[in-house]
Amino acid sequence: MSIIPPSGSLVRFDNPSLITAQNDKDRKGAGKQQTLDQQLMDVSGGVNSPRISKKQQAVKDLSLEEILDKILPPKITKDPNNPDLLYCQRISATPATRLDVINLQEQLDMRLQQRQARETGICPVRRELFSQCFDELIRQVAINCAERGLLLLRVRDELQMTLRAYQTLYESSVAFGMRKALMAEQGKSELERKLIQLEEDKRDLERQLKETKANAEAAEKKLNEQRQVEERKHMEEINFLKKTNQQLKAQLEGLIAPKK
Repeated sequence: MSIIPPSGSLVRFDNPSLITAQNDKDRKGAGKQQTLDQQLMDVSGGVNSPRISKKQQAVKDLSLEEILDKILPPKITKDPNNPDLLYCQRISATPATRLDVINLQEQLDMRLQQRQARETGICPVRRELFSQCFDELIRQVAINCAERGLLLLRVRDELQMTLRAYQTLYESSVAFGMRKALMAEQGKSELERKLIQLEEDKRDLERQLKETKANAEAAEKKLNEQRQVEERKHMEEINFLKKTNQQLKAQLEGLIAPKK
C-alpha cells in the first residue's frame, strides 16, 4: 500500500519506515547520487562506443531502489512524539496501472485548477505541478525499464539545469536593469539640480542685465543733460561775444569816422 506525502506531491511514495541499525542505509541513500551520476553519465551512448558494455553493466548493477532514489531522495522525518526516532519514506516501487495514469492526469488537472495556475507565461505553481507529474512518469517508466527511466532522468536534469540557467540570467538581467534604472534616476536628479542652478544663474544674469541697462540709460540721460547745459552755455558765450564784438566794432567805427 502507498500513500501521498503530507506535501501533496503527485509522486507516489511508500509508507514511512522506521530507521534502524539494519536499514540505516536509508538515511545515506541521497548521498549515492553523485556516484550514480558518475556511473551513468552517458547511458545512451552509441553502439560503437568502447564504453557501452561497461555502462550497460553499470545499469544492470543498479538496484531499483537506487534508481528510484535518483528521482527523489528519501524523505527523512522525525517522530513528533519521540525526536530520537527517524522515519524514511521512499518513492514507491509499485508498478502503475492504466487507472493510475488516468488518475494522475485527473489529479494534475484538478490541482492546476485548485491552485489557480496560469495557463500561459511564467507560473511557479504550474511548473511545480508539472515537475511532480514528470517525476511520477519517470518513476512508472523506470519500474518497467531501468534504462528508459535513467534516460528520462537525464532529460529532466538537463531541463532543470537549463531552467536554472535561464532563471539566473533573468535575475541578473533584472538586477542589471535595476542598477541602470537607479543610475539613470541618480543622473536625472543630478541633471535636475544642474537645471535648477542654471535657471537661478539665468535669473541672476537677467537681473544684472536689467540693472546694467538701467544704469546705462541713467548715465546716457545724465550725459545728454550735461551736453545740453554745455551747449546752452556755449551759445550764451557766443552770443555774448558777438554782441560785444558788434559793440566794439561800432565804437571803433565811431572813433575813426571823420567828423563833419
